[in-house]
Amino acid sequence: MEKKYRILLAEDDVNLGKVICTYLTAKNFEISHANNGEVAYEMFCTGNNFDICLVDVMMPIQDGFTLAKSIRKMDSNIPIIFLTAKSQTDDIVEGLSIGDDYIAKPFDWDVLLARIQAALRRAGKSEEKNVTVYQIGGVTFDATRQLLVKGDSEIKISTRETEVLTMLVQKKNEVLERGFALKKIWGDDSFYNARTMDVYITKLRKYFKDEPGVKIINVHGVGFKLVM
Repeated sequence: MEKKYRILLAEDDVNLGKVICTYLTAKNFEISHANNGEVAYEMFCTGNNFDICLVDVMMPIQDGFTLAKSIRKMDSNIPIIFLTAKSQTDDIVEGLSIGDDYIAKPFDWDVLLARIQAALRRAGKSEEKNVTVYQIGGVTFDATRQLLVKGDSEIKISTRETEVLTMLVQKKNEVLERGFALKKIWGDDSFYNARTMDVYITKLRKYFKDEPGVKIINVHGVGFKLVM
């Protein structure tokens, strides 16, 4: 069965948004549509692990460039394509410095599809989604089986520990923002959930205490980083 890629569309033109959704749904994509940058950011933080973002530049409440910068802080690898009527050189340069592609409106539908497919190929999204086994120092982390394996020793870890560790290892040596992780795993970033996450981080540190090249460090006021 062909994989359905998940697209976050941020477009304030309701009619154009509906047409884009209809077209891409017919091309076997799953689309979530937000009509401003603020709603799009909330959807990204709490949504279903989007594979690519299509972002209008001129939107109310929060513009597309600001939205893209916020998304980049959460996920530095996700492809972002700007859809915009702004075609000045300065705008294009700024867009390409933040995102991966820049398509001027009105655009050809076949070109839009080709650009999306090209961005997904460059990002290697199909392969990325299938990775469930990671090497963390001398420990093999099997996310599907929720196991940490070192030599003949196996440790079964909880679902929440698995979710947190998976997010950390997928962003190894980069900052995993606390708020982003809380919304992805727990659904909101309440104080109670934040304290709960701290408990899981402490447990994960204990699993790797004998791995000299592996550390889970606090990034003050921001989140955590798996250094390896």
